[in-house]
Amino acid sequence: MDRKSGAKTTPTLDLRGLKCPLPAMRTRGAVARLEPGATLKVFATDPMSAIDVPHAVAEAGGRLASSGRDGAVLIFDIVRD
Repeated sequence: MDRKSGAKTTPTLDLRGLKCPLPAMRTRGAVARLEPGATLKVFATDPMSAIDVPHAVAEAGGRLASSGRDGAVLIFDIVRD
């Protein structure tokens, strides 16, 4: 929670620069540690992450709320089910 505004902050996982299979493995582990209903934002640059991260999220009990791209950076918004 942001102490100044009282708003919740979404934890992030910065995987930029890591190559397959590390982005998927680290995402899977992070999702597995989330409380149900919690969210996570993941940033990755490995093009294979577009395929691997959604699969890792599903395997870890989460779902992909949205995904997008900012230049070479893939951005995933994940929710733990």
